[in-house]
Amino acid sequence: MRALLPLLRTGRGWRAAAQPAAGARVASRPLRAMALYRTEERGQPHSEDYRVFFKNVAGHYISPFHDIPLRVEPKQNLFNMVVEVPRWTNAKMEIATKEPLNPIKQDVKHGKLRYVANIFPHKGYIWNYGALPQTWEDPRQTDESTNCCGDNDPIDVCEIGSKVLTRGEVIPVKILGILALIDESETDWKLIAINANDPDASKFDDIDDVKKFKPGYLEATLNWFRYYKVPDGKPENQFAFNGEFRNKAFALEIIKSTHDHWKALLMKKCDGGAINCTNVQVCDSPFLCTPEEARSFVESKLSSSWNKENSEEEQIWHFLGK
Repeated sequence: MRALLPLLRTGRGWRAAAQPAAGARVASRPLRAMALYRTEERGQPHSEDYRVFFKNVAGHYISPFHDIPLRVEPKQNLFNMVVEVPRWTNAKMEIATKEPLNPIKQDVKHGKLRYVANIFPHKGYIWNYGALPQTWEDPRQTDESTNCCGDNDPIDVCEIGSKVLTRGEVIPVKILGILALIDESETDWKLIAINANDPDASKFDDIDDVKKFKPGYLEATLNWFRYYKVPDGKPENQFAFNGEFRNKAFALEIIKSTHDHWKALLMKKCDGGAINCTNVQVCDSPFLCTPEEARSFVESKLSSSWNKENSEEEQIWHFLGK
């Protein structure tokens, strides 16, 4: 088998910006967190060996789970979101929490790559879907508001802006609210957020603004999470708070709690089980590795496998509801 060369994808703004002349006025610019990171794909999409690795501005491999900061601006409601799944796609991509450097990969269950079903009228995921770095829903901690333990993953984000984003993008988001999905007796929080660079971002400050400016979107979100496992023969999902969305203030407290759990994990103050905590930039962490060690992890992931099984999965439609 021949080894595949890595495919590089970079965000706009990767090159250093020209410096303004002395005394010149500088217009305000949108935040571009992606300028600090780029991605490298190894293996072929829709195969079990496909991975998306992350690099920082210095060109060193990093973990999107541990090395990308949670906040964009500490004094503002702006957080970094790692995009795992672009809107309207079906492949269930996720940060590989149990692998060194935690690349994005496609989830596998019972030996098959996972895809979410098309549940009429929705094609795949109905938002850009991803996670907040440096958060962890501890499976050994019972959440006071849901009385269920965490799901052992970074906290999930549903980004509701107008642009279809790219897998591996790192974008600044405004947090608007949160939904408490109960998945097989585990708390699986779903944050509602909007890209801070979206043309309409200034209109959105809290969950009620979603109801006002995107009517029906929260109801569609609730139904999507309620039914998305039904085509696989599973029962409807359940929710805490009778499926009501909590506001921004509540969501920020959940983020703080999951960030604290992540800090305990990275400092080896709790048992993370199979979670891989290898990182390049968390200086006090006992799991810190060198850039050279990080590169060796990545170089071991060369592959040439190929799988086209998604073509039929993505075309099937399911009609559900009562």
